[in-house]
Amino acid sequence: MSTLVAVTFAGEADARAALGSIRALEKDGQIGIEDTAVVTKDADGKVQVKNEASSGTETGAVVGAILGSLLFVVFPLGIIGGAVIGGLVGRAAAPGVDGNFVKQVEASLAPGGSALFLLVKSGSPGLLIASMRQYQGTVVQTSLDEEEEAALREALK
Repeated sequence: MSTLVAVTFAGEADARAALGSIRALEKDGQIGIEDTAVVTKDADGKVQVKNEASSGTETGAVVGAILGSLLFVVFPLGIIGGAVIGGLVGRAAAPGVDGNFVKQVEASLAPGGSALFLLVKSGSPGLLIASMRQYQGTVVQTSLDEEEEAALREALK
């Protein structure tokens, strides 16, 4: 089961910086990330959402492309069609960060702010909390247990 963590930040670049720290843990194999979304709102109120494909979507696209290549002889657009259909199937099987929830948080962001959404599939919550300690943010929602959520809130002060 994945762990949801959603945090808002006062600075526009803070969510991306926090994600960079978490990606370093992922690269070292210390945690596994299923899906992420970074929302930024500039000083004029313009919102940008960067939602990375979840592993289910990526896997579905790869499998679809392979199946499409097998059908390439019969249908010339098989690779592209297979990748698109596979990606959609993968996305449905592993939906990742809920788009409606992202929109709710996006609407509540102050101009110049940012938000980070994570679905963590493996690893110690303590590592995640430690990697976020250098950033000041506000926990919006998590599926961590009460003690871990309190530690995250404290780390982000």
